[in-house]
Amino acid sequence: MLLYIHGFGSSGQGVKVTMLRERLGEKVLAPSLSPIPELAVDTLEQLVRCLVGRGERPGLVGSSLGGFYATYLAEKYALKAVLINPSIKPYETLASYVGLNHSFFDFSDYEWTQKHIDSLKRYHMDEVDADRFLLLLQTGDDVLDYRKAATRFDGAEMVIEEGGSHGFENFETKIPLIRSFLGV
Repeated sequence: MLLYIHGFGSSGQGVKVTMLRERLGEKVLAPSLSPIPELAVDTLEQLVRCLVGRGERPGLVGSSLGGFYATYLAEKYALKAVLINPSIKPYETLASYVGLNHSFFDFSDYEWTQKHIDSLKRYHMDEVDADRFLLLLQTGDDVLDYRKAATRFDGAEMVIEEGGSHGFENFETKIPLIRSFLGV
């Protein structure tokens, strides 16, 4: 089982998860998460506990803010995770989004507040076990500096591609690697 965790302002119906579902079918869970961090993490933890309770060890795939959440879950529940252009300190990088925002998926409006930013800090893991992680990074990410992720996860398996974008171009070519790393 694979649990896909989308990024800020996105949904469980995005391009990357669609590609994963085309290749893995029902093995992919991808909830559309609340923009409120506590609610998003609560949803994810309920899913993980349910799967673990059934004897499954879900592999995590997180993109951007979803990579931050995946890191938290991987460390808390001893799971493997693939991080795609992950946010390392979203409580810093998302500060400029305080105010009214629009979902990239359905264009609905939601309010992003300083309280939401502050709440993200409780999910930061000071230490990470590099062996749990595979990072997919592109140097052309115009939103996050890939070098920060590479430094934070020093020792983890990494694919660093020149160019690209925050959305991770040619993602479909990495699905076999994701499957192999997560064992799905």
